[in-house]
Amino acid sequence: MVNRLIKGSIVLVIIFFIALFAGFIYAYNEIKLDADKLINYNPQTSSVILDAKGKRIAYVFKGKHRLYANYDEIPGYLIEALIAIEDTRFFEHDGVNPDAIIRAALKNFKAGHKVEGGSTLTQQLVKNTILTNKKSYSRKIKEAILSMKIENELTKEEILERYLNEMFFGHGYYGVKTAAKGYYRKELDQLTLKESAILAGLMKAPSTYAPTRNYEKSLNRADTILARMNKLGWISHDEYIDAVKETPKIYKDSLTQNIAPYVTDEVVRRLRKEFKDIRTGGYTIYTTIDMEQQKLAKKALNYAHRKIVKKQRESLKKTTLNGAILAVENKTGNIKAMVGGVNYKKSAFNRATMMTRQPGSAFKPFIYQIALDMGYNPATELTDVARTFQYYSHGKRKIWRPKNYESDFVGFIKLREALVHSRNLATINLVTEIGVNRIFEKLKRLNIPKIPQDMSIALGNLGVSPVKMAQIYSAFANGGHMIEPKLISKVLSRNGTVIYESKTNEITDFTTPPQAYLMTSILRDIVKRGTGRNAQVKGVEVVGKTGTTNKNVDAWFCGYSPTTEVIVWMGRDNNKPIGRGGTGGGTSAPAFAYFLKRLHKMYPDMPRKFSRPEGVYNARNGIITELYTNLSPLPTQTKSATDPENDFDLF
Repeated sequence: MVNRLIKGSIVLVIIFFIALFAGFIYAYNEIKLDADKLINYNPQTSSVILDAKGKRIAYVFKGKHRLYANYDEIPGYLIEALIAIEDTRFFEHDGVNPDAIIRAALKNFKAGHKVEGGSTLTQQLVKNTILTNKKSYSRKIKEAILSMKIENELTKEEILERYLNEMFFGHGYYGVKTAAKGYYRKELDQLTLKESAILAGLMKAPSTYAPTRNYEKSLNRADTILARMNKLGWISHDEYIDAVKETPKIYKDSLTQNIAPYVTDEVVRRLRKEFKDIRTGGYTIYTTIDMEQQKLAKKALNYAHRKIVKKQRESLKKTTLNGAILAVENKTGNIKAMVGGVNYKKSAFNRATMMTRQPGSAFKPFIYQIALDMGYNPATELTDVARTFQYYSHGKRKIWRPKNYESDFVGFIKLREALVHSRNLATINLVTEIGVNRIFEKLKRLNIPKIPQDMSIALGNLGVSPVKMAQIYSAFANGGHMIEPKLISKVLSRNGTVIYESKTNEITDFTTPPQAYLMTSILRDIVKRGTGRNAQVKGVEVVGKTGTTNKNVDAWFCGYSPTTEVIVWMGRDNNKPIGRGGTGGGTSAPAFAYFLKRLHKMYPDMPRKFSRPEGVYNARNGIITELYTNLSPLPTQTKSATDPENDFDLF
């Protein structure tokens, strides 16, 4: 009987070991692919968007917000704090610590429930990255095997780097670098001992110890860790006392920390075709934006918006009035500010880049520039009289009788005055004089789609976005050279390698510097005494053109200073009229002036006066005092005082 029992026990033991060995073999065969997830660790990492000065605009990510930290970035205090509380013999074991397992088993047995775990940091990493929290013997065996495999393939430092980048730290933060920037708004090398201890204590139970939710618990947990570090001799008694006394400031920021949402959305929209993993690849994206100018542009738009809403006696909460503003550096085409609406939370649609509306009279300067380049002069007389046009639409005869905004006409008017006062009839007659086909051919250089080949071009009957208006107005602001506005300057990979760098996109020469200066002088008069008087900035030479479409549906002001071009649009998304006073000069010009006035206060050394290029002269003949060039001579051939150094300058 005894022999039979002994034999039965031996058989059971043999079966147990065979089963254990089979389980081991099965688990070992499965770990090859699983281990690769940690050996070749490449987690989804958030990308960061920066302004031109390196100031963060936003984080973009998909699912988990994680910023990757290399081992050399992680402070020694933090690593010691983690090891002290979680795995004191981390640098001694091979992935599994039998002593810790036995000690934890005895304590748990004595307590009657689980009070201590025996897992090493490596096992914790394996469980969180590869396995699940499901409790089973096979899972524990696999965890042990994987841990030993990982320890055999990676250095201790590499394991710690993966651990501190993988773990969850509460408040949506994955990885220690994310937590440091989120909770403290600090880089890792700026952390104090107490701040490091708080982070080390978070990983055990993030929801319990998150400082944004349970500040006192997080401090107590950190103090326990500090006491352990002091007991181990890893910090001195004085360091311990000083750290315990510290109460770090905790920030409760949003995960994206997005301070310019219209810019962020536009950056992602422009890059997602080339970088399909834009939200998970850990890119550093430098933009041309100046966040100080961005904040200023937002204030300028809100100022003008509130002003017109009040005039319309509407509620700011219920109004359908909206707007957009864009600021671009003249010489480079760099977009310094972009605000696509007055309230991003109500509407994320970026009116600065995604909207196309009629520019109205804001397009007239291009018609007049063509005339100047064909030999007209600012003093050339145009015909300002009513005309009737006949045309056919879908086989039906139509009659068009355009009129001036003031519903009058003056007979003859100088080219300069016609544009200064935005005379529709003079412009239409100018187009008739030059010829629609010739104008259409010249306008092709602006690269605007669907330019109409009829008389309606005289009144800006085409669709453009504010960013497109910024592009074509650069032909005036940049001395005749049109530059496509640029938003993204370069993109860096997660390891810091530059993988994309933009160049100034020089489109075409629309005109020459002397000819562009003639237009600048006319646009200056529009601000001084024409429809753009609300755009004036004391002490700064600013120029521009208003644009108001039929029934006051769209209101534009497009202008520039010696350094900066600013485009402002105001209107309603439903294409209904703005209402009383809803003109470009009344609604959009105030935003332009608000922005440039404060921009020059912010940067007092910015140039305030335009420089006259060579080839531009002044002349006086009787009552005529006007600029001219070799291409645009005065209407009379008798000129005097043609030396540009001595002559009277309109500026």
